[in-house]
Amino acid sequence: MAKDKFNNELVRELAELLNDTGLTEIEYGQDDWHVRVAKNVTVSAAAPVAVAAAPAGAAPADENADMSNHPGAVSSPMVGVAYLSPDPDSPNFVNVGDSVTEGQTLCLIEAMKVFNPIHAPKAGKVSRVLVTAGSPVEFGDTLFIIE
Repeated sequence: MAKDKFNNELVRELAELLNDTGLTEIEYGQDDWHVRVAKNVTVSAAAPVAVAAAPAGAAPADENADMSNHPGAVSSPMVGVAYLSPDPDSPNFVNVGDSVTEGQTLCLIEAMKVFNPIHAPKAGKVSRVLVTAGSPVEFGDTLFIIE
């Protein structure tokens, strides 16, 4: 695309992709140009989060706590849509209480029609699942806590 010719159709397609996926911004480019489309989103309440029952005797966790600094936090390496199972008819890759091995698939993130597996960075026990199936995720969002 020449610098002096603006591609309105590309912007429209990217804006439609934002609406379809629930994302707040998307960027696309080639060679010496790029375009970024973003929408303003005002959040007045916390987004719903899947919460599993705590094991008997466990202290309740503060649901509003920022989990990104937790030593067992598994963060999203990209913007996309999270899927907790390989397809709608299959069980989740992992659930709260499951023991995982390093490298085990925890979920998939779809970005630009590519399903990217998110692997456990270490072995341990899944203590929290902080994402719901089909929900949009941003770069750096905490997806799981592995103890």
